[in-house]
Order: sequence, then structure tokens, then C-alpha cells
Amino acid sequence: MPKYLDAHKMSGFDEASLRRAKDSPKDEFGVTHNDILYNKEEDKLYCILDAPDKESVEKHHHKFGIKCDWITEVKSVS
Repeated sequence: MPKYLDAHKMSGFDEASLRRAKDSPKDEFGVTHNDILYNKEEDKLYCILDAPDKESVEKHHHKFGIKCDWITEVKSVS
């Protein structure tokens, strides 16, 4: 499955809610979290997701009222 990296504002998420999001099962758009990175001081969140396509990533975030600054498909060496 393709892997995507995206960036957006933290939108009030705290570390506990980010952990729950990371551990959540695949959603109705086929999206699962590999990792979530954040910088509270810069109000930035970076998601590493498995998703069928970029549109699924957009729908996944839209469900939570989040608009991504950018989304890009990435590859992993692991």
C-alpha cells in the first residue's frame, strides 16, 4: 500500500489523543497511521500514513476538520 507524509496544524491535539489516533484501526477510507510526529512550539503535526491514494488522506483529515498544508507520497527503506 502506498505511504504518505502530510503536514498540518496540531489543531488542539495533545500527546494522548495523538497516541490514540496512531493506534486506531484502518478507517473507512483505508487509512492507517504509521507514525505521528509533532512540534508543539511550532503548532505542527506530521503524519506518516498508509493509504490507497492521496484523496483518501485528504478525506481522512477532512473527517476531523483538518486541512493539510501538503501531502506527498513517500517510500521507506525499512
